Amino acid sequence: MSEYFENQGLMRAWRALGYSLKGLRSCFRHESAFRQEVAIALVVLPLGLWLGEGGIEKALLVGSWVLVLIVELLNSAIEAAIDRFGPEHNRLSGRAKDIASAAVFIAILQALLVWGLILSGI
Repeated sequence: MSEYFENQGLMRAWRALGYSLKGLRSCFRHESAFRQEVAIALVVLPLGLWLGEGGIEKALLVGSWVLVLIVELLNSAIEAAIDRFGPEHNRLSGRAKDIASAAVFIAILQALLVWGLILSGI
């Protein structure tokens, strides 16, 4: 049987789950910013479930910080891919890393805005 047919269905999903968990462990192990954001999540996520009035508010409070984690994972992946090519400075590599970092910054600002608007009742 070919490799294509062996990597379908539940086995494909199982392997994908394994790769995803490996990526989470790797990011947690090697990226201090991700560890800090996970530590914040351990406080913010239960707090969002407690403070949110109704499903929509809870989803917005929790989801806004989950988005920060997702963007940080992508930022870390971009940085790792760029760093693979070497430590020497390259203008385009620097730009890509700065843009990915800006995406994390915007996600954090968005989370703060969501929390501020919901908790202030505006």
